[in-house]
Amino acid sequence: MNLRTALTLPCTLATLLLTISPAPASVLDVAAVDHDRILRAADAALKQEPVSITTVRAKLSEGGPHDFYSNGDYWWPNPKTTNGLPYIQRDGQTNPENFTAHRQIIRQLSDAIAALGAAYKLTGDDKYAAKAAALLKVFFLDEATRMNPSLQYAQAIPGVSPGRGIGIIDTLHIIEIPKAIEAMAKSPAFTPELMAGLKKWFADYVTWMRTSKNGNEEQNAGNNHAVACWLQVAVFAEFTGDEANLAEARRHFTDIFVARQMTNDGSFPAELRRTKPYGYSTFQLDNMVTLCQVLSTKDHDLWHFTTPDGRTIGKAMAFMYPYWADKSTWPHKPDVQAWEGWPARQPSLLFAGLAFDEPKYLALWQKLPADPVNEEVRRNIAITQPLIWVK
Repeated sequence: MNLRTALTLPCTLATLLLTISPAPASVLDVAAVDHDRILRAADAALKQEPVSITTVRAKLSEGGPHDFYSNGDYWWPNPKTTNGLPYIQRDGQTNPENFTAHRQIIRQLSDAIAALGAAYKLTGDDKYAAKAAALLKVFFLDEATRMNPSLQYAQAIPGVSPGRGIGIIDTLHIIEIPKAIEAMAKSPAFTPELMAGLKKWFADYVTWMRTSKNGNEEQNAGNNHAVACWLQVAVFAEFTGDEANLAEARRHFTDIFVARQMTNDGSFPAELRRTKPYGYSTFQLDNMVTLCQVLSTKDHDLWHFTTPDGRTIGKAMAFMYPYWADKSTWPHKPDVQAWEGWPARQPSLLFAGLAFDEPKYLALWQKLPADPVNEEVRRNIAITQPLIWVK
């Protein structure tokens, strides 16, 4: 008995049926839940000036003005040397003096494009698409201001490395941009020329990730970095129609991420070993579930993929859900940073709640804060506008 059928019955009978048979989770209306929030964010984005990484030059970067640059988060000046070099690591402790301007610019762009895409999907108003098109041209296409489709100089360590493979995680937030573009694709603002240029940028970036030394290191990492890398590959490959890389992403999901990174109880040991086990486990599961959301089709049902020894993405959700619902039950040490900021409105609760028709996941998703204020938490949640992700 579904909700629509029940509502056509006499009132008392319908009430009884709905009491004993809750409405399917799939009736959740994400557009209605986020309506006002989307329009507020989109109206702010309409006032945003174009952004480009070329406007802020990193003094320590070995790249050019069009090359993204950042520093490794947990690396600090060496107290034993006069110039602070080489930097030393303090795992889980972010150095506030690191260069983060390019990361902030990417997030500013991604958040704006996602909000504009969601608002267009909600209203069909071309003003949102026109603004998005203008911002995208400056950041990705204009010769004077575009970012190069590579991350050769990301997460550099002064005195140690000019850029590392793990820096590819710094563009995780731009996974929302192709989804937003797809939501606005019917608008006249997204001309064939603009779409071709954007698809070429993302295709070039996937090529760099799949063939460069830094990319090879990241896609073969044994922890959340590989998942975040393949999530980017999957979203960008879907956007550009790259079936070969989509197939390879599915292989990594089944043969490596579920089969090797996850244990039988649904936890991720590599994340639990960190000094921020709660945040890392949350981040990893969000990206795993989002990857499942992107890669699952009628021909590829990864939601119900099971290894021979019973590992599934559903088990991973079942493992983490109780600790999101009540963080005080977390059996491990609290995180050394941002412990008070977690959990927020994790996208995995929405995607898995819809896929598994699980009301408790969706209820918690609606209850948790949609716009966390903690900077570390915000940095680790790549999806800000779920509406552009749901079918």
